[in-house]
Amino acid sequence: MSNQVQRVVVAAVAIPLAAAFVWYGGLPLVGLVALLAALGTRELFGLAERTGVRPLAALGVGLAILIPFIVWVVAGPLVDRLNPAEAFVAGLLGPLWLWVQWPLLALLLPLVILSAALFVRPPGARPLEAAAVSLLGPVYCSLLPSTLLLLRFGAGPDRSWSAAGLVFFPLVVTWVCDSFAMWGGKAIGGPKLWPSVSPGKTRAGGIAGLVGGMVAAVAYVPLVLAPAGRPVPLVQAALLGLVLSSVAQLGDLVESLFKRAAGVKDSSTLIPGHGGVLDRFDSLYFVLPVSAVLFRAFGIL
Repeated sequence: MSNQVQRVVVAAVAIPLAAAFVWYGGLPLVGLVALLAALGTRELFGLAERTGVRPLAALGVGLAILIPFIVWVVAGPLVDRLNPAEAFVAGLLGPLWLWVQWPLLALLLPLVILSAALFVRPPGARPLEAAAVSLLGPVYCSLLPSTLLLLRFGAGPDRSWSAAGLVFFPLVVTWVCDSFAMWGGKAIGGPKLWPSVSPGKTRAGGIAGLVGGMVAAVAYVPLVLAPAGRPVPLVQAALLGLVLSSVAQLGDLVESLFKRAAGVKDSSTLIPGHGGVLDRFDSLYFVLPVSAVLFRAFGIL
């Protein structure tokens, strides 16, 4: 099976599953985000290990799993609206008054990692690099994509197609941008965008990605958002498409930088035709937080 066929088959299965999880919301969606966060963090640590840095893998992956659940408790429904399973998990995470102070809790993350590095990474084991990568993993691969939960729980209740439609806006813009960038780069060619970081990307492909993202954003409003009762002015949608497409390509380049430093083409071979979790979600790590900020700024969320 060719690489392109594998990509299409995986997408045909993964996109409906993702839509179902986003529509349902609740603990299943949180669990999916936590699983992807753990896999992405482990892949990032694998890239670091190829450069000779040994992150605190167990601690970093454990924190990456925990972060989406904390975000869920902070941003999710009130306890009296949780089902028994969700209430049990929320109870395990601690009293709700504690999560009201969650910005203070975030300060504990570097303290935990730095303290662990003190005990298990002596001076000759590159403790500075180990601590830095161990902190980056949960933040980059878990905290940033966990903003999808902020979007989902801020958009509406569980089992809501209207809320799912809004959450999929940045996802669709990102996917279309990526596809247009790939097609435009192959069809037009020309000067490279950033050859030292990603030799295959061209400036023409980058521009095509911006155009595709803007077209997708504008088309998404009458096709999905307006019928779902969430109309967005088309000029505003076009601006969102332009910004999110730009940010998506920036996120892609950042992950390419990490892979170039590690000397690999893909972060892993987990997803047939797509590489690893980092390869598939690198753009969304940047797009989701920016979407949350812009949705609030424009009054969409």
